[in-house]
Amino acid sequence: MSDEKKKAGTSNWFHGLQSEFKKISWPDRDTLTRETVTVAVVSIILGIIIATLDMIIQYGINFLI
Repeated sequence: MSDEKKKAGTSNWFHGLQSEFKKISWPDRDTLTRETVTVAVVSIILGIIIATLDMIIQYGINFLI
C-alpha cells in the first residue's frame, strides 16, 4: 500500500470518527452527577453484602472443620 492510500485511509477514519462523535447525546451535569452517585452507592451496598456473605460462609466452613 502506498503512502498516499495510507494517509487517505487515516484521514477518512478520523473524519468518520468525528461525525460519529457529533451523533452522541452527552448527558448534562445534573444527570451525570446523579448517575455517578447512584453507581457509587450501589457498589458500596453490593460490597457490604458480599463481605457479609463471605464472613458468614467462612464462619460456617470453620465451624464444620
